[in-house]
Amino acid sequence: MRNHIQDHWLVSAERIISPNHNERPSEDRIDLLVIHNISLPPGEFGGPYICELFTNRLDQNAHPYFQEIAGLEVSAHLLIRRDGHVIQFVPFNMRAWHAGESCFGDEQGCNDFSIGIELEGCDDIEYTSEQYHRLAEVTRQLMKVYNGITPERITGHSDIAPERKTDPGSAFDWTLYRKLIGAG
Repeated sequence: MRNHIQDHWLVSAERIISPNHNERPSEDRIDLLVIHNISLPPGEFGGPYICELFTNRLDQNAHPYFQEIAGLEVSAHLLIRRDGHVIQFVPFNMRAWHAGESCFGDEQGCNDFSIGIELEGCDDIEYTSEQYHRLAEVTRQLMKVYNGITPERITGHSDIAPERKTDPGSAFDWTLYRKLIGAG
C-alpha cells in the first residue's frame, strides 16, 4: 500500500525531521485535518526554502521576504509538492506547529488535535492534479488510521483562523477534493 502509515509515519513519504513540534495534550485525540498552502518566496515553487523554514535553517539573506519571517518556528506534518512528492516533518502523534491561534467550532488550539498538510501553492494559483490525487490518497489513509477525522472534520487554515489566514485559498477546489476522498 503506497500510503501505509506505520508508527505515525507515512511510509511512502520522504522524512525530514522538524524540531518544531511537541507532545499533544492527548495522543488519543487526533480528529481534525487542516489544509494549508505555502510557497517560498511567495508565489515561487520548488527549491529548498520550505524545508529550510520547517527545520529552522532558512537563510534570511537568501531573499528579502525571508527577513520578515526570520526566527519563525513553524512546521506541518506533511508537505505535498507540486509534483505530488510528499515530505513528512512531524509524526502524526506529535503536535506540529501549523495552525497557530485557531478555533474549529468552539474548540480552541487546533494544533492540539489536528494534522496539518501543506500544499506547495498559493491562494490564487491552481493546484496540480498530482497534488489533489496525493492529498486524497493520504487523506483516505489518515481517516482509516485516525477515525476521528471524518469529511466534516476536514477544513482549511482560513476556516480555523479567519482573521489571520486565507489558505488554501480560492484556487483550492474543495468539490474535487471531496469527490476524490469519496465525500462529495
